[in-house]
Amino acid sequence: MINSNIPVDSINRQCCCFNMRKVTRAVTQYFDRVLEPAGIRATQFTLLVALSSTKGKTLTEIADSLVMDRTTLTRNLKPLEKMGLINTVQTLDKRSKAYVLTEQGEQTVERAIPLWDQAQSNMVNSLGEETYQDVIGKLTRMLSITSNTKEGM
Repeated sequence: MINSNIPVDSINRQCCCFNMRKVTRAVTQYFDRVLEPAGIRATQFTLLVALSSTKGKTLTEIADSLVMDRTTLTRNLKPLEKMGLINTVQTLDKRSKAYVLTEQGEQTVERAIPLWDQAQSNMVNSLGEETYQDVIGKLTRMLSITSNTKEGM
């Protein structure tokens, strides 16, 4: 028996982290299904898009921009490299390398964008533009709260 002032059966109903992760999993699965014809998953799409507007980003730059730890990012980049969608290039600082899209990676992004747009439009239209913008604003605020406080406290 857990001895707590908080009713344990209510924690998951109230927990910000649990509910955000649950929604994130469901939305990711939805985008995965829609992006399947392009041969990539939603997480891969976001990585490719992050690299599409640059001549090369280091692991640290990508991780920081996506709020990911470097180990997880490295694990997610490896399949893209094996698929021939990204390559590494040397940076001016010889100690690090940067990642760029290959021609095949660019083509994959081009194929995926209309699919992504379909999924995105469906989400926005289902919620309504005003509600969607409100959700994005609140998510941005939550991100700000977590990055402006020491260890989330």
